[in-house]
Amino acid sequence: MAIIINVDVMLARRKMSVTKLAEEVGISLTNLSLLKTGKVKGIRFATLNQICMVLNCQPGDILEYRPDEHPPEPGAGADDGI
Repeated sequence: MAIIINVDVMLARRKMSVTKLAEEVGISLTNLSLLKTGKVKGIRFATLNQICMVLNCQPGDILEYRPDEHPPEPGAGADDGI
């Protein structure tokens, strides 16, 4: 996927544990770990807002776009919605 999740980078910069962030954001440690490893398909803006508030950062500090080496065929994923 072309979207990279940099929660681990921000946690290191803030010297904060995943457990502490999960508690302060109000999400489960499991869900935060899945987000951190990029194993989720989406994130609610409310959750992203809380993460940014707790880590004192911008959404662009958490999410990064890197083009795939092999982009999907035109029309692939068109039924995924927005």
